[in-house]
Amino acid sequence: MNPEQRSAHVGEVLSRVRGWLERSQTRGLVLTRPGAVSWASGGMNPAIDRSVSTDLLWVAIGPERQAVITTEVERERVEHDFAPEDAGLELLSAPWYGQDQFVLPAARFLGVAPERLASDGHPGFGCDAEAEVVRMRLAHTREAQLELRALGADVAGALEGALREWAPGEPDRSIQSRLVARLEAVGAEPVTVIVSGDERVRRFRHPMATGIPVRELAMAVIVARRGGLHAAATRLASAGAPERELSERLQLVRQVEAAVLEASRAGSTYGSAAEALDRAYAAVGHPGAWAEHYQGGPIGYAGREFEFAPSERQSPWWELPIERGHAVAWNPSLRGGAKVEDTFLVGASGLECVTPPRDWPTEPDPGCFGEPRPAVLEVG
Repeated sequence: MNPEQRSAHVGEVLSRVRGWLERSQTRGLVLTRPGAVSWASGGMNPAIDRSVSTDLLWVAIGPERQAVITTEVERERVEHDFAPEDAGLELLSAPWYGQDQFVLPAARFLGVAPERLASDGHPGFGCDAEAEVVRMRLAHTREAQLELRALGADVAGALEGALREWAPGEPDRSIQSRLVARLEAVGAEPVTVIVSGDERVRRFRHPMATGIPVRELAMAVIVARRGGLHAAATRLASAGAPERELSERLQLVRQVEAAVLEASRAGSTYGSAAEALDRAYAAVGHPGAWAEHYQGGPIGYAGREFEFAPSERQSPWWELPIERGHAVAWNPSLRGGAKVEDTFLVGASGLECVTPPRDWPTEPDPGCFGEPRPAVLEVG
């Protein structure tokens, strides 16, 4: 985000958080996880260590004050690169060492004991509000939607470019390295990367690259992150025309995708979308096949903001309304390598694909989405 966009985005986030603080009679909220920090800061926390669950930048929000907290090591860089004060965030720092690190500085800044503060699941604070944080961030701000569209276009471009250059017989890791390089070149981090081919794609739902040649069928799956936002997509390429069985199963999977997308419009609920998914698998002759693979769901400041199965009607997310500004990435599949996935923004009157096929073959959408959907690229 540019400074103006970041300021507007942070202002909207602060308004949401303060509304929740008032309703819940909570004295303050401290955000510590990478996704939550990205959301509240407008992406001021590019990952130094991509494996950590606790960020090197925290955000502390009270009824009247808000700040970002980082180590003394990172303070100068954060100030130079992001100018938190311009977005209305004070900048605090603490030593990189110490058991409580940012817990006590956050509590001192908010003037409240740690046990009386809420957080996104950090054990140093008294109230776990992680689920509430997810609910607050599901509806992307106008500025975050712009960023998600740009990320989605780059994800589709990297994915399709890597597969267009596939020469049958090339090792799967070569395809994967090309995909990752394309993402890194546009500042996106690969969070999930699955690239493989042939029998491994037909046999496994997650056929991770092993360095073997891909001769007939290549699949590439990516979830990429930039500025804290995530976009997901899948593409398939074949040496010549794809096998008939794969083509037939892909048609069935696209019907399942069409049904769950139709049920993901504003005003519906995530439980209704899960029910539509269940009915669609049964309608194409594969009842209960959703149990064979993760089915995806809302996406944004996590690759999956939450995930639940059609059988989990007691899930706290079942009755949650789908609202304008939410993003979804459903992931229906069938055995044999048939898999589809793209990222969509929920609008007032329908869905917008933010990872649309670019220089890629397409087929008509079998449902009500109306835009062409990615087909299998025939190489050679």
